[in-house]
Formats: sequence, C-alpha cells, structure tokens
Amino acid sequence: MAHESPTFSPLYRQIRNLIVQALEAGEWQPGQAIPSEQELALRFGVSQGTVRKAIDELAAENILVRRQGKGTFVSTHQDPRAVFRFLRLKAINGGPVLPKSMPLECMRGKAGQEAARNLGIAPGSQIIIVRRVLKLEGKPVVIDEMYLPGDVFQGLSIEQLKDWQGSLYSLFESRFGVRMVRATEKVRAVAAERAVAEVLGVAENTPLLSVERVAYSYGDKPVEWRRGLYSTADHFYINELS
Repeated sequence: MAHESPTFSPLYRQIRNLIVQALEAGEWQPGQAIPSEQELALRFGVSQGTVRKAIDELAAENILVRRQGKGTFVSTHQDPRAVFRFLRLKAINGGPVLPKSMPLECMRGKAGQEAARNLGIAPGSQIIIVRRVLKLEGKPVVIDEMYLPGDVFQGLSIEQLKDWQGSLYSLFESRFGVRMVRATEKVRAVAAERAVAEVLGVAENTPLLSVERVAYSYGDKPVEWRRGLYSTADHFYINELS
C-alpha cells in the first residue's frame, strides 16, 4: 500500500478525510473494526493524538463507534438503535417503537428537474421510486415516497422490499453497499388529502407533518431523496439540538 500523507491543515481533519475515503472505497465494512490508532498513525505518518482527534470527530458524526475495551468499529444500520437516528418519531405515551415497513410500489423512471437536483444527477437519468407505509404498533403513521439513483440501486425490487426484515437503510447497506451517514430535512405542516387520509386512517384535512429528506453516503454523496407525510395524532417528531 502506498504511503498516504496529509498535505493540508488542520492535520486531524485531513486524517479524518483519509479515513472516510478508505470507508468509501470499502476498505472497512459496516460493523467491522478499523485498525488501531497506532496502526493508523504509522499508516498516515502522524501522531496517535492526531488520529485520535480524527476518530473522535467521526464518532461524533456516527460514522464510527467506539466500544470500550474492544476498539473502534464502522457504524452499521444493522444495529437496531440506528433506526431511531433517522426516524424521529416517538409515541406520546411511550418511547420509540420499532417500525414495520409496508412496501407499496417499486418503479423505474427518469429523473425530473427536482429529483435530479436533489440527487446530484442529470435530468432524465434512471431512478427508482419506492412508495411505502410505515406502521408503528400496527397503525399506519407515515407515507413515504423515495427517489433513488438507478445506477446505485440496480436490481432493487418490490420482492426484496417485502422480504426484508430489517430497516430500509439496513437493506441498502447489506445488498447495495450504501450506508447513509447523514441527512438534511425540511419540515412543514400540510393538510391531509383524501387519498392520504384514507391510508393513514385520519379525517380529510387533518394536519400532517411533511418531511422532505436528502440522505448522503460517504463523501457527501446524495443517494436518496424522500418525501414523507407523518400523522402525529399519537406520535411526536423529536429532534435533539446540541
């Protein structure tokens, strides 16, 4: 392996970026331990303190996770706790409940201007459109419509979506090698149209939350544009600020 050395300061940030590049290249898989701080320090030609600071930042971003006495591991969507990092709903009278995804459609199409802009692809590029209902404790709470770049998710089918037992992001990670590391969301209030109201079991014109999300993989690559409608009759949307 060629010696990799950072050339720009701050030094720890460059080391952070080199580690992310290795993750993006698939050198260490989700759930796998990365080399020790000492090994990484030798690899990059820097001090262990510099490596530690870079890893601390990646751990704060949930890209890596430290395990006491075991080392540092690549975060994975296979961990059930990862579900609630991206699903921000909690029951009003209780804590988070594992959701059940009910896929409705999985179609091929071509990206319009809005999808192309959000996914960073050319208009007319192949995309995959997924529609589903998310149930919590057996009750429909979310209707999602997701737009995915076709070249990244080749082979995704409604059968795969229906057969998969874990979260959608764990499917993307396991079958397509795509790990969501961060997302941006826009939230606003809308009134439930008749068709949506029927699916969610609420009255027409009931206030819903409209949540638009762009999710990114390593290297800030957008790999999902999602629009969801959330019923908050029995749940609230929670966000933690720090």
